[in-house]
Amino acid sequence: MELGISSFGEVAPAHVAGQDHAAHQRMQELLALAKRADEVGLDVLALGEHHRSDFIISSPEVILAAAAAITRRIRLSSAVTVLSSADPVRTFQNFATVDLISGGRAEIIAGRGSFIESYPLFGYDLNDYDELFVEKLSLLLNINGAEVVTWQGKHRAPIAAQGVYPRPAQAKIPVWIGIGGTPASAVRAGKLGLPLTIAILGGSPDRYVPFAELYRESAQKAGHNAALLPLCLNCHFHVAETSEQAADEFFPPYSTLMNRIGRERGWSPMDRRHFDFLRGPQGPLFVGTPQEITAKLLNLHGLFNNTRFLAQLVLEGIPHASVLRSIELFGTQVAPAVREALGVSVVVE
Repeated sequence: MELGISSFGEVAPAHVAGQDHAAHQRMQELLALAKRADEVGLDVLALGEHHRSDFIISSPEVILAAAAAITRRIRLSSAVTVLSSADPVRTFQNFATVDLISGGRAEIIAGRGSFIESYPLFGYDLNDYDELFVEKLSLLLNINGAEVVTWQGKHRAPIAAQGVYPRPAQAKIPVWIGIGGTPASAVRAGKLGLPLTIAILGGSPDRYVPFAELYRESAQKAGHNAALLPLCLNCHFHVAETSEQAADEFFPPYSTLMNRIGRERGWSPMDRRHFDFLRGPQGPLFVGTPQEITAKLLNLHGLFNNTRFLAQLVLEGIPHASVLRSIELFGTQVAPAVREALGVSVVVE
């Protein structure tokens, strides 16, 4: 099982031009996290696209290109690319560029996005939410599979026998589908035979097992070998030397983040009791000691037989040194224990 980190780059917005020191600092911290994750032997760095004042990552591939120049082996992915409101040609070109800089380490997790700001921002109608994704995914896969493309759709100008460049270092850029909780999306990924990432950000993980089952059943019916298809799970994460330290560091910023989003979506406010339940043995929060995290990861693997896990960090409100330490403990204590338990060998370059 591959183990990695993901981030949306939370930041306190300054709402000023030229004086946003917090944004500058957060960007430097993101690159430092990438470097540390690579150094401690984690497998994946994934950055999520948002178009809001409280998140700094609107162009994951730009930051991934910077990370490519300061890392050696870690794979570099979006988490997710909001493909519905993007141009698949430019998306492919940007990630192909990251792939060339990194020597073949780029990946794309394509999704429709958990927020909707990008749709009006780039001139798309939310009524076309699903149709846009299906059409643009088709074009992206077409470009990924052939140097010269002929394609026609409804929401973009047609392409007539044109080459799309540059081509990546890899034969193809791995394209994953990222979902939150829509059965149809799991079925779509399975039918296409594409790797799937499931974000488990609320509710008990076992409630998401049917999505994995749908994915594999759909893949098998479509003629793919479901046993060979990668499956990734993404959960919020923070590890420290003691369980109390991990919880005390993570709860304030996590509850602030979730309650801010919750006010927009009508969720009930989160308190400490609810948080402690969510980080318990059966909950979706991976917050605790290396031993507690290891046990939860192995339990998760027993439920899903997943091939990858992404630890979603929360950056705003947690000291940078604590986040770096969390990554270090993940790479040096948790990852070796999980790999040993699962019989995974790691090639050291």
